[in-house]
Amino acid sequence: MKPVKIKIKPIGFVKTDASEEQVKSRKTISEIILNKKLSKALDGIEDFSHLFVIFSLHKISEDEKRTLKVHPRGRLDMPLLGIFATRTPFRPNPIGLTLVKLLKRKGNVLKVKGLDAINGTPVLDIKPFDYWDTVKKIRVPEWRKKLEEERKRENRKLS
Repeated sequence: MKPVKIKIKPIGFVKTDASEEQVKSRKTISEIILNKKLSKALDGIEDFSHLFVIFSLHKISEDEKRTLKVHPRGRLDMPLLGIFATRTPFRPNPIGLTLVKLLKRKGNVLKVKGLDAINGTPVLDIKPFDYWDTVKKIRVPEWRKKLEEERKRENRKLS
């Protein structure tokens, strides 16, 4: 099959003062500044509490795009896995997806909490989160459960 050429133009960009380390905490408040021509496309979005933000991981190098296996979070105590079994940013098509809390909309600007994207990140799309996106029972591997327990312990320490 012949590869299809896909052309995607950003609809906006991320504005945040947070560092790369700070956005990883998923507690950061950021703004998504949409192209002003798309302001009307946001009408009704304020009725949703949460949104999926799809964005370009634009700082990933060509070498990093060729990565096929990683240790989750770069930790050697975790198994070596195929990239599609992890949340690594090193992917052939480096696209980010994050569920954020919508705090406010003003014109073409969305104020959100939890976006793990750095300042200037190109935003590709925004989709509202609703009941279709909810799963009651999920299955994850043991290594992922271990990472989640560590995250919860760390959050309890910070509280």
